[in-house]
Amino acid sequence: MYTRSRPPRSTGSSAESGGGPAGHPASPGVRSRGAALAVLSAGTLMIILDGTIVNVALPSIQRDLGFSQSSLAWVVNAYLIAFGGLLLLSGRLGDLLGRRRILVWGLAAFTAASLACGLADDAGVLIAARFVQGAAGAMVSAVSLGMVLALYPEPRGRARAMGVYSFTQSAGGTLGLVAGGVLTQSLDWHWIFFVNLPIGAAATVFSLRLLPDDRPAAGGSARGADAPGALLVTAALMLGVYTIVTTTDRGWASPHTAVFGAVSLALLAAFLVRQARAAHPLMPLRLFRSRLVGGANVVLALMVAGGFGFQFMTTLYLQRVLGYDALRVGLAITPTGVVIGVMSLALSARLGARFGERAVLLPSLVLFGGGFLLLARAPSAHASYVTDLLPALLLFGVSFGLAMPALMTLGMSDAAPSDSGLVSGVFNTAQQIGGALGLAVLAALATARTDHRLAAGHSQPAALTSGYHLAFVVAACLLGAATTVAAVLLRPYPVALSATPGSRRAPEPSGRTARA
Repeated sequence: MYTRSRPPRSTGSSAESGGGPAGHPASPGVRSRGAALAVLSAGTLMIILDGTIVNVALPSIQRDLGFSQSSLAWVVNAYLIAFGGLLLLSGRLGDLLGRRRILVWGLAAFTAASLACGLADDAGVLIAARFVQGAAGAMVSAVSLGMVLALYPEPRGRARAMGVYSFTQSAGGTLGLVAGGVLTQSLDWHWIFFVNLPIGAAATVFSLRLLPDDRPAAGGSARGADAPGALLVTAALMLGVYTIVTTTDRGWASPHTAVFGAVSLALLAAFLVRQARAAHPLMPLRLFRSRLVGGANVVLALMVAGGFGFQFMTTLYLQRVLGYDALRVGLAITPTGVVIGVMSLALSARLGARFGERAVLLPSLVLFGGGFLLLARAPSAHASYVTDLLPALLLFGVSFGLAMPALMTLGMSDAAPSDSGLVSGVFNTAQQIGGALGLAVLAALATARTDHRLAAGHSQPAALTSGYHLAFVVAACLLGAATTVAAVLLRPYPVALSATPGSRRAPEPSGRTARA
């Protein structure tokens, strides 16, 4: 029977002390890794914060720049289309050209685009600048997770780093709601973009100083640069995200949705054919032979599809049913972010080390779904924040704070160093596509239920609440599906498998490792 071979003891040249595996750039030493992680987290925080801070300011933007109700959605859609469409390409470019280079380019472009957004005095200028923001945000997000893995190759340190990284993602969403309300009400909407300038400038400078230069050797960047594949996948993803985000206005059964959706699927199919035949594919299909990589991406897409129901539908419930203003909405959801911080920073790594990431993930997904079922009981009038909402918000904090680090660790555990940027891009793409699709479906279901109840003579608060209840129940079902997939696909590999990073093949039977 095979036994796991013990890794050699550190001699001072390992990644722990600044060295790295042969053929790969060295990681920063122990003293500088914390600072490097802080820089990556700051860049990620800026990207996530920008995705939510804009939502609070949309009414003010509409009044100042003369957006129509239908065109206002493109302030958000332009960002989502560029972001979701370029994640996969950005991740692969990080592997080919160097992840630090792509990160710095993305941070600089995002900062410049934020300035353009803040100075915009025309609707078209703002939409164009938001598209550039989305493209730059994709560059930053696609390579950040892979760089965290490179900084922390050892399991215990990697688990802690994943906790910090996932906390940054969740904190950005919560902070965006609070900051959006404060800045919009105390100053004006332009400042929701200006706030990115000092963060982006500092992250760019410190990325050059603290992160290792991981550019490949001369001539290495050309190898694997599959230009036709890049064009196909970028067009497919952008068109797919566009199709999803326009279903709110066009409807799922409209000819527009059917045609653009079919073209997007055709482009994606052509991309997969190209990847199967290309000598140096942009996205080697061998990645999806890994049960962990494929399963983690499916679980993530389902989890985020339901999770968007929490952030979006809960915000609407608080505003349209309970009458909360933008600032009160942010403060009401703040406990979720606080609990996520405690779970992801203080407990997730310890629990993962003791029980394993899968053992942490499964009950967390169950708790996540339970939070939605609690919200599905929230009343349409005279709701108490403490008794009707806070228990569910705390449950979301506990479950997400434990589930996300565990899932990211599992999903990236099979990534070879040369593919970590691509796998990070795939992971982020699954998150964006799942979120966009989940939001479109949940919003459509809630709207249809609300319209039906209004037509039946129910009051507006009661009809709205009924629609949100349906969305919460469907979100709970999505989390149930995620739990099932995780239980089936994210089983641990046999102990006998090789401990070499990025490889799960069993070692050849020889010597003491072979059965007598």
